[in-house]
Amino acid sequence: MAFFVKSTRLALGVACLLAISIPVSLFAADTVTEPMVPEATVTTLTKPGFFTEPGIAISPLDPDRVTAIYQDNVHIAFSNDAGVHWNDVSKVAPPEWRVSGDVSVTYDNNGHAIASYMAFNKLGTEDYWAHNAPAGGLYIRRSLDGGKTWESQAHTVIEHLGDHPPPLWEDKPFIVADQSHGPHAGNLYIGWTRWTLTGSEIQLSRSTDDGLSWSTPMEIDAYPGLPRDATGANEGFWGVVGPDSTFYAVWADTSHIAFTLSKDGGRSFTKARDIIPTAPIMYGMADLDRANGFPQLAIDPRTTLGAPHGRLYVVWADYRHGGIDVFLSTSIDDGDHWTPAVRVNNDPPNNGADHFFPALAVDAVTGDVYVSFYDRRADPHNRAAIVTLARSTDHGNTFVNYAWTKQPFTMRNAFMGDYSGLAARGGHVYGVWTEHVEAPSVKGKAEAGEGHRDNNTVVDVGTATFH
Repeated sequence: MAFFVKSTRLALGVACLLAISIPVSLFAADTVTEPMVPEATVTTLTKPGFFTEPGIAISPLDPDRVTAIYQDNVHIAFSNDAGVHWNDVSKVAPPEWRVSGDVSVTYDNNGHAIASYMAFNKLGTEDYWAHNAPAGGLYIRRSLDGGKTWESQAHTVIEHLGDHPPPLWEDKPFIVADQSHGPHAGNLYIGWTRWTLTGSEIQLSRSTDDGLSWSTPMEIDAYPGLPRDATGANEGFWGVVGPDSTFYAVWADTSHIAFTLSKDGGRSFTKARDIIPTAPIMYGMADLDRANGFPQLAIDPRTTLGAPHGRLYVVWADYRHGGIDVFLSTSIDDGDHWTPAVRVNNDPPNNGADHFFPALAVDAVTGDVYVSFYDRRADPHNRAAIVTLARSTDHGNTFVNYAWTKQPFTMRNAFMGDYSGLAARGGHVYGVWTEHVEAPSVKGKAEAGEGHRDNNTVVDVGTATFH
């Protein structure tokens, strides 16, 4: 497999992406008005193909170790020098399944990298996954050396190998590690959407033995959502753990963000409740196959004055102002109360520009808040996008917007996935996103696992440093 870098699209070897992180300033475009991200580089991890839905994580024991993950199928890239070089990790996709994806990655407090994914051979009916649902399941893989090499054995979270009336489909898993020094330190959690023929449920399973075994899934929502992958479903689970081992979770619930928490290591949860009203966060967009504003959750674990258990942040995108904007809200009392929504993108409201697929990270060392998103403000036709990074140094009250890329791209109705990834520590910020490139059409394997469709997408990883 060859890899490519944006500035010249030079092929690279599989063993290493080498030191070809390209300064974003090379891609200057007169239409982009935001200041540049400081000390920015962007490296392309893939050749053009069907690549989407990336995530990224930093080791809590060695911040130079960073793992990026993306689909289709499961792929992992690893850096042990703070993103200067990226090594492709071979043979991490499960060979026993035709399709694997909806990936996420974290580190536990031992410095082990843990990846989660779903795997199957064939989907059910499009957008109605539980109809004719086939065999499949949710799994994790571990790297005991911090991301460099990965165990060959997958560990099962939940699996369906035969008929299982009523039909079920387990979808969009997201993995969370308790990196705290609290009573449940070391726990792992996976939350996801379970589709049935009549509803959508947020399920959660936990592991107390570093991912070797997983508890029987439990439903943590207050009531099921609608049964199709559109507005009205319960989906987009995201979780985070506080300094006292409290586990917090959010997801999209029709026109609200739903929230719950567990104080006992995931054995029980408070009754889920709607915390933030939103406009619908699943929507159609020009020049894009589909888009959403699923919430992401992060925490500043420092127990500062007024936030004895850490300060929670949630980010999402909706179209309450006509165009799609990115919003953020905070809580200092374990999610009991949330601040009014702050608009993260700082261009004029109602300007017809869309901003979407937000990713959120809070620097546990500095407390700075970062949000990345696709940004169409520079295109009067609302089609070409760059990647913007917003930074707040005042607990999310105000944001400065920076351009992470300056070469706008259009999406050509490609499938861009459902999310991007962001991580930050000690002033170093890592983002990972999907980008459509103008290249000869290639045949990429559709997530449905049936046939092929054209898709020219690549996965980029960006770095930035704030002093």
